[in-house]
Amino acid sequence: MQIDCVNKADGVRWCVRLGKRTLMFDEELAARAFAAQLHMRLKHQNPLLVPGLDEPPVT
Repeated sequence: MQIDCVNKADGVRWCVRLGKRTLMFDEELAARAFAAQLHMRLKHQNPLLVPGLDEPPVT
């Protein structure tokens, strides 16, 4: 995940990027809050997406 500051003709925008996906925010605080929430959500979902080697795949 990456947060970038981009200068546009109508002002500064903050971009939150995750792979090919990008969301733009007018305020840095909003971009950072979104990135933090997304990071926490992805961090907690990873164990659910990859079962252990001793567990059968979920169908």
